[in-house]
Amino acid sequence: MHFGPDLLVLGILFVIAYVLGRLGKAIGLPAIPIYMVVGLLASPNFHLFPLDFIHTDYIELIAVFGLIMLLFSLGLEFDQDEFFANAGKLIISGGSYIAINMIAGFAFGFLVGWGTREALVIAGITATSSSAIVTKLLIELNRLANRETPMILGVTVVEDIFIAIYLAIVSVVLSGETAIWPVIGKLGIAFLFLVVMFSVARFGGKWVSRLFRTKDDELFTILFFGLAIAFGGIGEILGVTDAIGAFLIGLVLGATRYRNKIEHIAIPMRDVFGAFFFLNFGLGLDPSQFPEVIWPVIGAVAMTMLLNIGAGQFVAKLNGLGVQAGINATVILQNRGEFALILATLALAAGLDPRIQAFAGLYVLIMAVAGPILAANSEKIGGALLGTKKKRLAAAAQQAKRERDPMLLEEIALVEAATATLSPGENSGTEEYVDRVVEQANSQSDAEHRRDSDRNSDAARGTNGEY
Repeated sequence: MHFGPDLLVLGILFVIAYVLGRLGKAIGLPAIPIYMVVGLLASPNFHLFPLDFIHTDYIELIAVFGLIMLLFSLGLEFDQDEFFANAGKLIISGGSYIAINMIAGFAFGFLVGWGTREALVIAGITATSSSAIVTKLLIELNRLANRETPMILGVTVVEDIFIAIYLAIVSVVLSGETAIWPVIGKLGIAFLFLVVMFSVARFGGKWVSRLFRTKDDELFTILFFGLAIAFGGIGEILGVTDAIGAFLIGLVLGATRYRNKIEHIAIPMRDVFGAFFFLNFGLGLDPSQFPEVIWPVIGAVAMTMLLNIGAGQFVAKLNGLGVQAGINATVILQNRGEFALILATLALAAGLDPRIQAFAGLYVLIMAVAGPILAANSEKIGGALLGTKKKRLAAAAQQAKRERDPMLLEEIALVEAATATLSPGENSGTEEYVDRVVEQANSQSDAEHRRDSDRNSDAARGTNGEY
């Protein structure tokens, strides 16, 4: 078997991805949509480049490695201490965010005329953020120190747990099993697997650490990569998908004292294999299906953005934060990415409506491009929206001042007119009274002006400055 032509094509595609990636960096785009676009341009359905693969099975296998490493890294980065220290607030914040998007996504799936299983997949596609893009944006936009950042990361932590449970349920639903007891049995096995692995991650880190007592980096890498692949296989055998198996072993290894070392080695592997996953997804997209899903995609994008405005403000208020913090959370959490594509891949393998792949691909492309651009400009967006409110407050205060000033001036004029016929020194008591009235009126006017200024300053701090 000769792989020369395939290797040449893959090399060209990654060079193209590098060039487009450099251009995307200039405007703040993440890598996910770029890899998908490269795969789409090279797909046999697009006919833009005279490129074709002789063999495709190994590309799919490498893409599976990419899926496993993506979920393995997600489990590895899961902060158990942060979660259990603030579990109540995090569950309420993240749970309400997910519930709002999940319910609307499920209803949207029925609205566009797809079946129950398709609606369940669409709900998952539209309900959860991309942890990779969210974290990357927080770092690149220098917002790790912002007051809303712990809230945003908390929501993504709850989303990670939700993804694990949701994938376990979806895998059983997509299996096509209809008899009640086999379904209950599969769900029981799935949840038992989740509970056991979460328990080992929480309480067994010390014992698992003993497996990694080696100074040889090569053997160290082979071990954790082998465990990720093996547990991916176990997850697939148990019916909870290879992605969940990889996530759970990542969760366990993240609880060991070797977490930082594993993460240091795993991230470059995740990036390379992950690029294959997104590229392979792009290769499977058929642009001829885009016209069939363009209106559902536009509807899903609009729904996601509108729901995130409300959900972001609700979660911000729940955590005692201001309007600008809610805007920052909204535009960052609305980014969608790898999980949507994972669900579409599972749906395609289960024989669901093939339009879901085109729907997910186009939806992620739009959201992964628009999301970072909006996130980079969220402060300006907030300033423009809240600045309008501040101007209205200032205009109202100025109008009230204009309504008061004429009355003060009229009072002064009447007193002065009544005493105009008096000669200087004729009635010193009357002159002193006039002076007191004028001075009191001016003092009142100055006091009102200071209160208006203070009120506008407080309003500005409460709208623009409060996080």
